[in-house]
Amino acid sequence: MFGLMVRFTCKDEESAAAFDALVGETIEAIRQREPGTIVYASHRVDGQPLQRIFYELYRDRDAFDAHEQTEHTKRFLAARDELLTSVEVDWLELQSGKGTAS
Repeated sequence: MFGLMVRFTCKDEESAAAFDALVGETIEAIRQREPGTIVYASHRVDGQPLQRIFYELYRDRDAFDAHEQTEHTKRFLAARDELLTSVEVDWLELQSGKGTAS
């Protein structure tokens, strides 16, 4: 299993709304076209209206690499930058858990 957590900070409320719309389109494509993506969840942060957190789990590194090469992901990556002030990525190493292979 391969995972990451990403924290996005939007520029302002208008950018946050546009980011949420972009995310909705992207997640729908992920649902339909990415069997190797186990979890791809977008979260709002309580008390932080401009922040969003993605939690992503993939079957393995190859599934993540395939995700990165899709047109919908490339579109998301290209469009998001004008909406954000920062992006922080934490790469995750699964130790154990419920609903996981380990």
